[in-house]
Amino acid sequence: MNFKINSKQLEKLLAKVYPAIPARTTMSILENFLFEIEDGNLTVSATDLEIALRTSLNVDAQENLSMVIPAKLLFDVVKSLGDTMISFTTESNQKMKLTTENGQYAIGFASAEEFPKLPVIQKEKSVTLNGKTLKKAIDKTSFAISKEAMRPAMMGALLECTETGLTFVTTDGHRLVKFIDQSVTFANHENYILPERAVGVLGKLVTENSLTLYLSDTHLSFVMDDVEFSSRLIAQKYPDYTSVIPIENENILKLSRTELHSAIKRMLLFSTSNYQQVKFSISTASLEVSSEDIDKGSSAKETIACTYSGEPMDIGFNTAYANDILTHLDDGDIQFKLHSPTKACVIEPVEKKEHEELLMLLMPVRLNS
Repeated sequence: MNFKINSKQLEKLLAKVYPAIPARTTMSILENFLFEIEDGNLTVSATDLEIALRTSLNVDAQENLSMVIPAKLLFDVVKSLGDTMISFTTESNQKMKLTTENGQYAIGFASAEEFPKLPVIQKEKSVTLNGKTLKKAIDKTSFAISKEAMRPAMMGALLECTETGLTFVTTDGHRLVKFIDQSVTFANHENYILPERAVGVLGKLVTENSLTLYLSDTHLSFVMDDVEFSSRLIAQKYPDYTSVIPIENENILKLSRTELHSAIKRMLLFSTSNYQQVKFSISTASLEVSSEDIDKGSSAKETIACTYSGEPMDIGFNTAYANDILTHLDDGDIQFKLHSPTKACVIEPVEKKEHEELLMLLMPVRLNS
């Protein structure tokens, strides 16, 4: 069996599916690319049994074939070759010979029979998504996915399909983020939980081009340009996140995200390693943020101009969590909706984007006396 392909084209092809190769696994077969050639079309696939990636390209080949090739070795070799034409030849001793103008390289291959069957997603339910908006939704929400295995449903992102839009929700119990893409709507209300690893890989794959999302009870599949990405879903019920979003936060604090974020990053330098805490002392026209490292005897305090409607309030937040929230908000003015020092705080941009809604929630911490 012989076929030819340009090294740069092959490198791009392999790079698209390589993220599905597991870093560690007890199943050595998963450390391989699945190569399939049918009627001159080369399809390369990879999976870790949770996510799967496949992409294809036309090649100069006269026969069909199916085999698995060590992913890391092949990828590293192809990347090192520069821009050249590679001839692939299969030999009877289970060796794949790569021949270029300047060299020959032999890589062992195996039968594709042991490679796991990739999920076949039914195409009945689908929706077209704006790639730029999907990438934004992932960027804004993924940081708040829980790492606690005791709550498996929260170890992923909730995709809530409703008549008002596609809602992305993540929470770790300390922070909650909700992003709604109102440009796409659904006839029926359905929920899907995408695992954290899938969210991370998807966020790197998505471009600004439109893509198609296929939905099933066990998997989601995203088809973008020449790449198909599929992921197993978390088969759990997501907590009722709406119950923790307060509706009576009548005290409104408005200020510049950039100014507050700069101050919070400096407060991080003065927070104790065991108990990171920043204190907000809020009055009508100014916000004082302060932090103290008791162990080292250091402290910091800054005053930021703001507008505030409500009674003066002292409230504490975890400094690192506050920094995460502010990092994932766009520049411009933001508003904190507060009720009391012990109730959850809602943080939103003051100016709403068209067809989008973004809400972040941060739980307060008890202030040191």
